[in-house]
Amino acid sequence: MNENSSITKNFQDYFSVEFAKTSEQKSKVYGVRYRVYCDEFHYEKVDKYPQQQETDEYDDFSLHCLITHKASGLPAGCVRLVPAFDNNGAPCQLPLEQHCQDSLDQEFIDNMNLDRSTICEISRLAVDRTFRKRSGETLTRFGQIEGLDFSKQEQRTFSLIAVAAFLAATAMTDISGKTNVFAMMEPFLPRLMKRSGIVFNKVGHDMDYHGIRAPYFIQTQSALDNMQADLKELYRWIFEQIEIGDRL
Repeated sequence: MNENSSITKNFQDYFSVEFAKTSEQKSKVYGVRYRVYCDEFHYEKVDKYPQQQETDEYDDFSLHCLITHKASGLPAGCVRLVPAFDNNGAPCQLPLEQHCQDSLDQEFIDNMNLDRSTICEISRLAVDRTFRKRSGETLTRFGQIEGLDFSKQEQRTFSLIAVAAFLAATAMTDISGKTNVFAMMEPFLPRLMKRSGIVFNKVGHDMDYHGIRAPYFIQTQSALDNMQADLKELYRWIFEQIEIGDRL
């Protein structure tokens, strides 16, 4: 078995990736978000969500992905894709346009002359703290774990959860045709993706919004063309899982 297929095989052994379409799947997504954004990092107030489900006005017309740890059944991570039009075809602001407008280089974005029906935002990418290292978990939302009853081989796959979530979001952009992609990200994630060959363009400046973040842009084809070989096999498998779930 070569190295490329080994990465994919190892991840497949321990995790499932689903297009979150049912109420039950979405509830698990919102639960991960509550635990990360409210309970752990206090980006949102816990008393705002008595059902421990972190949701907002974008969720009803967004596409969602859920990553689950197979052996335990625990939700491990999630991500969503927010289009620029709601379910009724009405235009709407993306979350970064609504909450982070001052950080955007609007002139640069306007000069790209993008068809608004093709744009989207990747947001709410989260990895449950159960699958992150205890030491340093206050510094970053992404990492590995050294706890519970997981084998060392299993733990080595945990650092792929954030990458797998991004790959799932990329698959959703490809399937939906929303291939001009924005994201408001902490500096860690663009650096992580750059090491995988996926380069985001910064389209604004840093701001303090739930921590230091900045707006980034990438086109789906660019991500696919430049993705390193060791992730392409994983992406193809994730794409198939998302596509199957979308058809159900």
